[in-house]
Amino acid sequence: MTSVAKLNVAVWRYDRTQALYDGRISVGAREAEMVDRPLEEIFSKAFTSAEYEVSELSLSNFLRMRVDGECAYQGIPVFPSRSFRHGAFYVRKDNLINDPRDLVGRKIGVREYSMTAALAARGGLRDQFGVEADQVHWLVGDVNEKERDTIPLPVLYKDISIAVAAGGALLDDLLLAGEIDAILAYKPIKSSIGPTARTRRLFENSEAVEKDYFAKTQVFPIMHLVGVRTEDARADPTLVRDVYQAFAEAQRLASADLAYEQALKIGLPWLRQELERTKAIMGQDYWPGGFAANRHVLETMINWSFQDGLISRKIEPEELFFSEMLTT
Repeated sequence: MTSVAKLNVAVWRYDRTQALYDGRISVGAREAEMVDRPLEEIFSKAFTSAEYEVSELSLSNFLRMRVDGECAYQGIPVFPSRSFRHGAFYVRKDNLINDPRDLVGRKIGVREYSMTAALAARGGLRDQFGVEADQVHWLVGDVNEKERDTIPLPVLYKDISIAVAAGGALLDDLLLAGEIDAILAYKPIKSSIGPTARTRRLFENSEAVEKDYFAKTQVFPIMHLVGVRTEDARADPTLVRDVYQAFAEAQRLASADLAYEQALKIGLPWLRQELERTKAIMGQDYWPGGFAANRHVLETMINWSFQDGLISRKIEPEELFFSEMLTT
């Protein structure tokens, strides 16, 4: 066995990864080159060429590739991105869609059907309101500006109505023209911004809906996990544990910064009150790492993926991670 002396670690610069970027935390005795690139680029390089020894990964697409036996990475139970996604649905202000059940039979635009934000948003519709993915017509395309020359559709294992926007049409334009009825987007669409906005969020008080969802399910959706390239883990027997411990410690430091009151390290004036409010709703460890604390969420999201036709079979959450991580 040999040790991997230098790592390319591709993760976004979050508060919970900042300690890795500024050198307060190291991955054992290894030299770590932090790769700060747009997430879409990180995911593309990780999934197509396995460019990085350690990489942040889209949970949904990682799951798909693991089920198909095509992924060069295995997971460690560290989740740098989590988010409720009820607020990701946008509709025109002048239409009659006011209830999520009004989406049945409608056309919804989405940048990528298989992205985790879409998986979580559809999961919320299904779990809370009984709206299934196959009750909607999906149109895949770029949202506000042309990003891609070709837009592939995922292989699906369920009869889902899905197509690519013709002629490279932008989804926001199609929504305004009435050619689609809603957009599922991971960031605000342009037509929803400013005093002349012509679109709005379907759930205008999405926070209240998300709180209700969490109270009933205890699911705080995972967007991204961290993966280690399998060939490097085989070559270096301490790599997986060292990566896990480094990310866990970086998150611990970020959490401590949130609670620091002498001089606010985070630019929110009522930070303490917001932190206390979140803990009152979601518990003291509201962003847990480790396998055991997240198994229920992972099992839920695997079921979402199966129901959405993204995977051919359900797997156990244990199959996503290095075996030594299952005791965390």
